[in-house]
Amino acid sequence: MSSDSVLFDAPGPRARLRHGVLTGIGVLLVVAGAWVVYRKMSEAGQLDPALWTPFVTDPAVWSEYLLPGFWETIKAAAASVVLAGVYGLVFGMGRLSHVRAVRWVSGVVVEFFRSVPVLLMMVFLFFGYFATATWLPNQYAPMAAVVVGLTLYNGSVIAELVRSGVHSLPAGQAEAGLSIGLSPGQTLRSIQLPQALRAMLPALVGQLVVVLKDTALGTVVLYPELLTAAKTLGSAYANTLQAYIVAAAVFVLVNYALTVLAGRVERWLARRGRSAGGPRTAAVPVETVPTADATSSGAR
Repeated sequence: MSSDSVLFDAPGPRARLRHGVLTGIGVLLVVAGAWVVYRKMSEAGQLDPALWTPFVTDPAVWSEYLLPGFWETIKAAAASVVLAGVYGLVFGMGRLSHVRAVRWVSGVVVEFFRSVPVLLMMVFLFFGYFATATWLPNQYAPMAAVVVGLTLYNGSVIAELVRSGVHSLPAGQAEAGLSIGLSPGQTLRSIQLPQALRAMLPALVGQLVVVLKDTALGTVVLYPELLTAAKTLGSAYANTLQAYIVAAAVFVLVNYALTVLAGRVERWLARRGRSAGGPRTAAVPVETVPTADATSSGAR
């Protein structure tokens, strides 16, 4: 018997009727909202074919604006994911250390960077350090601020995933390691951590969606990612709204692909019975706090 059938009672006739009515109301609200948006855009002339055809007829729209911007987004996201993974693993293990000083310092660092909005970190890093750093070429300063900001925040989230993943394992896992003569540190690295990483892998993959969206915050430090490219494109072709809509569609498609990937990874782990055999981590990807209108599509 699946956990779903245990925890969820099958709805009766009245409940099914209520669900159907609420679903119908929801569909009507969505259709009404879409109609209002359509009317407003039509009245404002934003549905004029001349504003949309460049995305189909002009290759420069993609080759000079959207694709370079998308590539910058992917570069920043990939670098941030790798660095945040290392950061999260180190400080996650630090939070599980049996040395009180290491555990305390790791906890302070993780909680501090989890509490500071990503946007503020990018602004402080760019204007306070990278923009004036003599060792770094100026063209790399925006990317450095974006990558470091994303690494500090998302690495802290991953550290919490590591900590909660290890704590979710049965106590017998640690006891088994200690009983065969392993030290607490060896037990953590050799027995607990590998199982915790497998158990929280779907949550880690889901965190990729958060990192990818947060790259849009780089527009405030002039990083030429997809949102900035859409803004430039809109200025060049006088179709700003259309450019933002296309950029949003690209974000939705990529994030949907990552979500599908996370679901398949979870099902694959369930089929192979490698999900640590115990309760999974309750940690989930954490959304940052929206902080500025300039990041309307990326800030959460």
